[in-house]
Amino acid sequence: MDYITDPVLIEQKSMEIIRGLLKDTVLTVQEEAVIFRVVHTTGDPNYAALVKMHPEAISIGIQTLAGGCSVFTDIKMVKSGINARKIETLGGEVKCAIDVPEVIELAQTKGITRAMAAMLHFKEDLNGNIVAIGNAPTALYQLLQLVDSEGIKPALIVGTPVGFVGASESKELLMQSGIPYITVRGNKGGSTVAAAIVNALLKLV
Repeated sequence: MDYITDPVLIEQKSMEIIRGLLKDTVLTVQEEAVIFRVVHTTGDPNYAALVKMHPEAISIGIQTLAGGCSVFTDIKMVKSGINARKIETLGGEVKCAIDVPEVIELAQTKGITRAMAAMLHFKEDLNGNIVAIGNAPTALYQLLQLVDSEGIKPALIVGTPVGFVGASESKELLMQSGIPYITVRGNKGGSTVAAAIVNALLKLV
């Protein structure tokens, strides 16, 4: 079999194919960078119509990352997919509290998911930073409750929880929250999508 082995050429070829598949989709250069990365990660051009962004989401994401913000994730899979080295060079850190003993204890005491407890654990630390939720709709619901009831204000929420129970609804609430967001409408999404969006923003810094 004759196939490309150079990773740089593979990515270049992939982006050429995606550009052809989405040739009728009108995007800015920055929107293209984010959406193409999601399509590349998922192998699904249908994501181009599902990704929704606050008008200032990309610019705020770039500015916040460049300023040395941290990125808080709901689960370790999102954390492991983000380019932590690049964030560290900018002065930030990728953080996940899903396995922190206090978080586990809080989840058990309150009868909630650990992802929810992690958002409660971070609380004020989320202010001015980026939150990337790729798996747990409950984490996004909890975060939005903190925004609404306690004035917690992340600079940007990348919310792409996946599934059939609460995922779509949580993302609709995100789009009404007033916080800059990047999300994926409907049941699709996932950890790789959340990480891909953050990495796309990092490439724009």
